[in-house]
Amino acid sequence: MKLKKNSKIFIAGHKGMVGSAILRHFKRKNYKKIIIKNKNELNLLDQKKTYNFLKKIKPDFVIIAAAKVGGILANQNYKANFIYENLMIQSNLINASYLSGVKKLIFLGSSCIYPKYSKQPIKEEYLLSGKLESTNDAYAIAKIAGIKMCESYNQQYKLNYICLMPTNMYGPNDNYDLNNSHFFPALIKKIYTAKIKKKNYVKIWGNGRAKRELMYVDDIADACEFFLKKNIKHTLINIGTGYEKTIKDFCYFIMKKINCNLKIRFDKKKPNGTPRKILQCALAKSYGWKSKFSLEKGFEITLQNFIQNKKK
Repeated sequence: MKLKKNSKIFIAGHKGMVGSAILRHFKRKNYKKIIIKNKNELNLLDQKKTYNFLKKIKPDFVIIAAAKVGGILANQNYKANFIYENLMIQSNLINASYLSGVKKLIFLGSSCIYPKYSKQPIKEEYLLSGKLESTNDAYAIAKIAGIKMCESYNQQYKLNYICLMPTNMYGPNDNYDLNNSHFFPALIKKIYTAKIKKKNYVKIWGNGRAKRELMYVDDIADACEFFLKKNIKHTLINIGTGYEKTIKDFCYFIMKKINCNLKIRFDKKKPNGTPRKILQCALAKSYGWKSKFSLEKGFEITLQNFIQNKKK
């Protein structure tokens, strides 16, 4: 089935940063039949309700952006929630999609599925080749199970369920709660707050030497549309930018952009996470997809959104 402007597309998880970007993208591209449901309308942890809903609406395509996500602290402290909720949400959606006749689906994961000390840049084939980062292994294992589930359903039922694995993402509608946010929104909030409060320093987790690749969230939304349109032979595809910086350098980047000069104090009692994770995206490029947003462009939009929401 080809993706058309009147195709019925169910976006699961449209309230989150990634899901809301996908929703914006598909609306902007004038797709007419986008289906969304709030948590109080559809509990994706409930297998029967999820199946009945998909059986009733019979979507042509499903995009799974629904997930329980968080930064290092949340992943460490709520491992049971992360593994249970993610396993249930994705399993219910993938199986119900198959039973409802959905031939093409996109399952979104994260670069944390790869081993902590993986060779760099990380190729898709490095999955399950080593130990995971212990702070987020519960979340990663759930996502790996989702990939293997899609792979198995493709093989057994001749489906085209695609797993897109993006690098660290940021953008409008991000989570800035310092207890469970990812590193980049946490840095934005800390540095912006320090500037407003006229402090002369900012405290950062770890030693600042861990390297991260960042991607503006609209890039993954664009990738979802792109790969739904394509005839794809691979189940797992990395989605990234190919550019990385240390956490320390991201601090200096933000300071420069918001015009402040703070001393950085490193809290070395806090974890660094995976030392480096940059994705090898040759496979995505071979299909014709590449990132469109520079860090400068993406950050400008993100900062404006952050400041507007702070004022509300």
